[in-house]
Amino acid sequence: MAKKITQKTKNAMPLQDAVARAHNFEEVALGYPIDLAVLEAQRCIQCKNYPCVAGCPVEIDIPKFILQVAERDFEGAFKTLIDRNVLPAICGRVCPQEEQCEVKCTLGVKFEPVAIGRIERFVADYASLLKFTDDTPPAPPTGHKVAVVGSGPAGLTVAADLAKMGHGVTIFEALHKAGGVLVYGIPEFRLPKAIVAGEIEALKRIGVEIKTNHVIGQTFTVDELFTELGYEAVFIATGAGLPTFPKIPGINLIGVYSANEYLTRSNLMKAYLFPVTDTPTIRGKNVAVIGGGNTAMDAVRTALRLGADNAYLVYRRTRQEMPARREEVEHAEEEGVKIMMLAAPTAILADERSRVHAMRCIRMELGEPDSSGRRSPVPQQGSEFDIDVDTVVFAIGQGANPLIRNTTPDLPMNKWGNILADDATGATQKPGVFAGGDIVTGGATVISAMGAGRKAARAIDRYLTNPSADGYSPTDV
Repeated sequence: MAKKITQKTKNAMPLQDAVARAHNFEEVALGYPIDLAVLEAQRCIQCKNYPCVAGCPVEIDIPKFILQVAERDFEGAFKTLIDRNVLPAICGRVCPQEEQCEVKCTLGVKFEPVAIGRIERFVADYASLLKFTDDTPPAPPTGHKVAVVGSGPAGLTVAADLAKMGHGVTIFEALHKAGGVLVYGIPEFRLPKAIVAGEIEALKRIGVEIKTNHVIGQTFTVDELFTELGYEAVFIATGAGLPTFPKIPGINLIGVYSANEYLTRSNLMKAYLFPVTDTPTIRGKNVAVIGGGNTAMDAVRTALRLGADNAYLVYRRTRQEMPARREEVEHAEEEGVKIMMLAAPTAILADERSRVHAMRCIRMELGEPDSSGRRSPVPQQGSEFDIDVDTVVFAIGQGANPLIRNTTPDLPMNKWGNILADDATGATQKPGVFAGGDIVTGGATVISAMGAGRKAARAIDRYLTNPSADGYSPTDV
């Protein structure tokens, strides 16, 4: 007999007050308390086909852990999660569940889907509070060594999976702190750094070695990881950290940032605490952020918290085409961000000191769909207008850092500098070298990068232990 549906909508996430949070860096979403998490879990109808699992890139047994929460078996729920997801507290906060597992929820056909991500966050946070740990014994040591380049979500996932398989794993991170985009890109108010640090410590406990301040391409090349350090396989997960700027006048003025620099200064280098920390940043009073994705939302909300009187988000399409998560857009508007749709910058204007004085924009209208499926913006001639701003932040996409490309000439890449790798395995045409995450796909989501790491871990394990199995070859891309 089908379960009777008694609650058609999600239980709302408790939030910090919008006026208060616009002026601090404390987490916006406060998380479900126990009773609310249980109530939301009880909305799951435990359908027969489990379509939500098919929507999860890391293959979490979603119905099982939700049932465990509904029955108040929180430790069991944590063990179910951690079996498939090494970063549950992170994913519960930043994963776009509404586009993946939740969009496939059977309950969502007629009503609101189960709030899978909110329940996942609750389980991870509760586990941290009560110090639950993953007590699954690792596989016996295999004697094989794998190098992972980059400690973002793809690198952390592949490292954890390989360590559980018994392989020796070392992560090489270019920055002074592990976590990649999780620490330099996503602000404290959306993903506290203590959460990231806690989940990285869990990886260390299962044997993953992390070496920071190692820039592969300078400290060692990819080839030297094999020849000098003795690694048998290398997984490249360096992300997409090269900023993109439009070709318009004034792009080199003082007060123009890439979102990458702006957020890195604030997040990783703690510029928001200046002069307590010694990393300065321009605290603009009138800030314009260009873009419509989650990075743009992070930047414009950071600007408010750094003291901006006016924080503008300038986007060349409409809200319908905006790729940012809906809840992030809503949170930004609640905090006072002014969103300007169907507009694009044509020039940055300078004052007498070569500092940003204003930004000239042009109105846009939507034409035919482009390759992404979104309607292409078309400038409206004669519709130019100026915005008085002193800071401009561009969040219009990022490319691949050329360092690996320049020092590994036999590693095939596309015209944008992304590594060519097999979708199913992460294997490249260079023997023993695998890749995944944003360095392959371009900028994407945390969970998609983690999914790539999981697939690659299986392929690397097979490459190390039985390379001829099923006719597999690391060059089959």
